[in-house]
Amino acid sequence: MDPAVPEASAPQAAGVVPPAAPAPAPAVAPAAVTPLPEAPAEEPSGPRPVAAKRRPRGRTTLIIAAAVVLGIAAGTAVGYGVQARREPTPLTALSQPGLAYPAKALPAGQAPAPLRASQDRRVRTDGDLRKLIAPRPAGWEDDKELDMFAQDGWMGVEDYALDFEDEDFMYTNLLESDIRRVAAKAWKKGRYRTAAVWLVQFRSGAAAAEHAEGQRAYMPDSDHGAGNEGSALKGSGTGRYYVFPAERKAGYMPLHHARAVFHRGDVMVDINIYDTESISKKDIRTLAERQLERL
Repeated sequence: MDPAVPEASAPQAAGVVPPAAPAPAPAVAPAAVTPLPEAPAEEPSGPRPVAAKRRPRGRTTLIIAAAVVLGIAAGTAVGYGVQARREPTPLTALSQPGLAYPAKALPAGQAPAPLRASQDRRVRTDGDLRKLIAPRPAGWEDDKELDMFAQDGWMGVEDYALDFEDEDFMYTNLLESDIRRVAAKAWKKGRYRTAAVWLVQFRSGAAAAEHAEGQRAYMPDSDHGAGNEGSALKGSGTGRYYVFPAERKAGYMPLHHARAVFHRGDVMVDINIYDTESISKKDIRTLAERQLERL
């Protein structure tokens, strides 16, 4: 081994080069260097541009909105002033012969004759409503016990409402529907069969139709109605008749019930039959058809 060459240390022997030591900081800070002034750039010819000042945000919007409001107010005021100075425009006459039908009067002898009282339904219903109840069927007799609820053939609205489960609601509903009067008649046949006919008249045909439809609406309900759709009453439009299932309670005779509901003009017709024996569809349909023909 050459003594002039020093022996390698352990890191060097491993082939790792140590990082260089950082340069020592100078003991005295270097003096600040004053830069040399640059040569002034050559100014362009013409006027020097001036920097634009930024407008505060929102001021333009406020000015435009204020102008619009003032414009609308001014236009409205001017419009009212112009309208106030104008002469009022006359209205069109309510009676205009051009709207008559037919456009030209029919020649003498071709004008239709007025309806007879027997054909004018309104004339008939404006009279004695009790006379429009169908005559008593053969084999039946007047039921004095049921007639006690009708004074001389007339029934009060409150008495008619008593036949319904919620009489307070029915009474109020009838008054709001502008009910006019109720004519009633009761008959009996045999020992237990009874029948009652009510003619319920309103001020309008629409109210009569609505009341009839309200009664038919719950008939398919098994709890409060007949539990079936019933059968159509021919010639009545929307009229129907129903046969209820027998109501049976321990210790009591069975109760059978049949009902017909329809309307004609401003009169709603409600017919009910009760008996301890079965009631056929023909029984209730026959009474309903007789009353429909009468109206």
